Amino acid sequence: MIDKYLPVGSVVLLKEATRPVIIIGYTVVEDGSNQVWDYLGCVYPIGVVGRDKNLLFQKEQIDKVIFTGYSDEEGKKFLDNLDKTIENMKITV
Repeated sequence: MIDKYLPVGSVVLLKEATRPVIIIGYTVVEDGSNQVWDYLGCVYPIGVVGRDKNLLFQKEQIDKVIFTGYSDEEGKKFLDNLDKTIENMKITV
């Protein structure tokens, strides 16, 4: 299981999936629900093909990290605060 958040651009394999997913965003609230998702992704290598084709998933669903995306100090600070951001979103949603 992945404890920390991965940077945008990371490629992962989700449990019970056959195709890799590339991470393209964080902390998404699904339309029409109060569910806050850790990650927004799309199928690799195809990329974004339509809004309804993106994937929402939790970090617990990641089975394997295939590639870790770029990270600098600004990105690390953002990811360090992401848990707090998500918890605040869950309270207000």
